[in-house]
Amino acid sequence: MTHSLNFESALKGKRIFITGNTGFTGSWASLWLGEIGAVVAGYSLEPETTPSMFDATGLRADGNTTFGDILDYEALHAAMAAFRPDLILHLAAQPLVRRSYREPLETFAVNAQGTANVLEAARQVPGVRGVVCITTDKVYQNNEWPWPYRENDPLGGKDPYSASKAAAEMVIQSYAASYPAAKGQGPAIAIARGGNIIGGGDWSEDRLVPDFVRAVVDGQPMTLRYPDASRPWQHVLALVHGYLMLMAGLVSDQPARFARAWNLGPQDPQQHSVREVLEMMCGHWMRPQLEYMDNPLPEAGALALDSSLARNLLGWVPAWDTKQVVAYTATWYRDYYADTAQARAITLDQISAWRAGLAQ
Repeated sequence: MTHSLNFESALKGKRIFITGNTGFTGSWASLWLGEIGAVVAGYSLEPETTPSMFDATGLRADGNTTFGDILDYEALHAAMAAFRPDLILHLAAQPLVRRSYREPLETFAVNAQGTANVLEAARQVPGVRGVVCITTDKVYQNNEWPWPYRENDPLGGKDPYSASKAAAEMVIQSYAASYPAAKGQGPAIAIARGGNIIGGGDWSEDRLVPDFVRAVVDGQPMTLRYPDASRPWQHVLALVHGYLMLMAGLVSDQPARFARAWNLGPQDPQQHSVREVLEMMCGHWMRPQLEYMDNPLPEAGALALDSSLARNLLGWVPAWDTKQVVAYTATWYRDYYADTAQARAITLDQISAWRAGLAQ
């Protein structure tokens, strides 16, 4: 193992409990952890989509998932106590901004109270050494300024999703301060703030790549309202890579160095527009009927993250640039729809390619 993959050896044999493991990111994390010899159990609702990454890659058949709601504290605590994890990766969330406007109460309950339930269960189950809680780049008070946000900038949130994630961070800060890991009163807690991600196996509503995939598969036209909007494009493996590094840090001999908030934002200095990304997708797979509308209104300015802390202190450097991210995403779907039985093999091949990129 090269130095950059030391985090993998630190997680080998560790018992890792993942909330939200049936989701897109949870499935990628479960497969990577399984590859490096971690023992994984999950607690989650049923997958939201059909197809789903969880079912396509055979994770359901592995049989180590308890189906339940993180708002059901007793069931969550029972599942965690039965597994006795060393580490917890807390991914379970209501992650969609537009749904948060339709369902604000559920969004606040799942994202804020759900996080409190996970941290309370972790405190009550003996042997839990660390929890990595996933929030979002949208936790910052968005001042529409041109420079990137750092971890010590003020939190805020105008929409229910952003506010619920900022509230989750308040819960986390309270637990870290009230039950300090240094005094053995609770686990060490790290927070990861990531941005939008793409990658194979996402069929969520209201997202660019899944909408493109549906247009290809169903033969339907796809209309884009903001084709020239530039966004940061990260592969799901970039964030999973960061989460694994943080978990390894929390079981190191210096957990306090890692028990803080970390930005995990895009590293590629070149921004690509929606139009450019979709044209790249077409080049690697098929071209649906794309209808580009002229931008009717300016979009809110992109919220950029300063990830120099993770780069300098963790050594977190994503293995692929945007063009590679888009190529791997497009080929995942292309190969999946050519033979759906190969989903797990396709995914493991891409995880291997990412790890090989880190080892160089």
